[in-house]
This record gives sequence, C-alpha cells and structure tokens, in this order.
Amino acid sequence: MQRRTVFFVSDGTGITAQMLGHSLLTQFEGVEFDQVTLPFVDSPEKAEECLARIEAEAAGAHTQPVVFSTLVNQDLRAIVRKARALFLDFFETFIDPLEAGLGVKSSHTIGRSHSAMDKKEYHQRIEAINFAMAHDDGASHRELAQADVILIGVSRSGKTPTSLYLALQFGVKAANYPLIPEDFQREKLPEALRLHKPKLFGLTIAPERLHEIRKERRPDSRYAALDNCRYEVEEAETLMRREGIHSINSTTKSIEEIATTILRALRIHRQIY
Repeated sequence: MQRRTVFFVSDGTGITAQMLGHSLLTQFEGVEFDQVTLPFVDSPEKAEECLARIEAEAAGAHTQPVVFSTLVNQDLRAIVRKARALFLDFFETFIDPLEAGLGVKSSHTIGRSHSAMDKKEYHQRIEAINFAMAHDDGASHRELAQADVILIGVSRSGKTPTSLYLALQFGVKAANYPLIPEDFQREKLPEALRLHKPKLFGLTIAPERLHEIRKERRPDSRYAALDNCRYEVEEAETLMRREGIHSINSTTKSIEEIATTILRALRIHRQIY
C-alpha cells in the first residue's frame, strides 16, 4: 500500500481545498493519504512557513508530497509552489478559464466561500442551526410550521446528524421527532406531526445496526435488545407506509446522500453552498 502526505493549503479556512481534494483522492484506492490542512496562509511569512513544512515532509519521505492549493494571491502561490511537491492549484485550474469564458475578472477575494461576508446567508445558516438544536428529538413542538422538513424515525436512526447537516450546509430548517412504542400502539402519527404531514420524511435503519448503536449507549437494556430493535423498526416502517411518508434506509448511506435524497424528495431549494 503506497502512502503519501497531502497538504491542503489555503488563505482561508481550507474547507474548499479539503472538499475538492478529498473528492479526488477517494478515487485512488491503492494509496493511503496522510492529510494535513494549512489554513490562513495570507502573508509572505506564513507562505514561507508553509513552504518549510512541505519541504521538511519532502526531505523525510520517500515519496513526493501532494499539495492542493486555493491560494488567491499570486505572490503567495509562487512561494509555496517552490516546494518539491506535486502542486495542484484549484484557483488557476478553474478561475482563469472562467474569467476567459465569462469575460469578467474575478474579485480575487480571500476567504469568500466560507465567511460571514454574505450577512444574509450567514444569518440564515445560524438561524437554521439554532432551529435544529431547539427542535432536536422532539424537544419542542413550537414553530414547527417554520420547518422545511421534519425527520421522523426510531431513536438512533440518524435524525440528529442529518438535521444539523441540512442546517449547516444548506441553511435548511430541519426538526426531528422520535417515533416511540406509544405511537405504534396508537397506530397513527402524533398529533403535532399530523398537522405538518407534507413536511415529514422518515429515516429507517437495519435492526442489527440499530442494535449495535444502541448497545454502545445503553448496554444490556431493553432499549438496545435486538428483538426490540426489530419491533421498533418494523412498526416505524409500517407506520410510514400507512401514512404515505417518504423514507430512506440510513444503514449504508452517508449523511450527504441522505440529505440530498431529502432535498430532492421534498423539493427543498438549497439555500447555501
């Protein structure tokens, strides 16, 4: 197994370099990558420190490091580019052709994609996060009319992380509500949810996986018992089918896949990227 060190170099948070670089690295299954993020490289001094860090890795390793860069400033790029590394510059790769195609020069603004500069989008993201936290696990029924989506499912089926991801990534107001044995006995949705049925989306999970997750939290409990997990999942799926609620099995799905499926199924417009 080949092993390489990868540097994500940015004059901002480094999130864009990480996301783009990681997407490319996942295509190479025969290589293990040690990933290092060097953010806020926004001065010649910091660029020199970054260069020294990469050079030290190049000197001590048997293989050439890889550098993914989203540095906006050409002078800073020139400093880091001196490193004995495979240098991949996202800025030059995409911005220069876009400028030519659009006939417009880019603003060359540092940290534009992940900052509070766009106050409307930033405020929307914060509001969505606060909403998700206030309406986590059925904590509050107030203001559910403001929700873009209400996730339902048995406890530990992935509702909370999905709600927070939708809020943080897209500014979507997501509440989540656990389905419990009392709901199954009544054979109908809780009253608070029936009022917002078009916004409901169900998460289900393989009972065996649910058993593993629950026993880490509460071992040797009825809550974590495999037969109880099977009962709850089966009853929850039956309830969702009866009510005609869209659902997805979260067992083998990433949060990104689940969120995208929800947005498409409920036709929610992505607010933030």
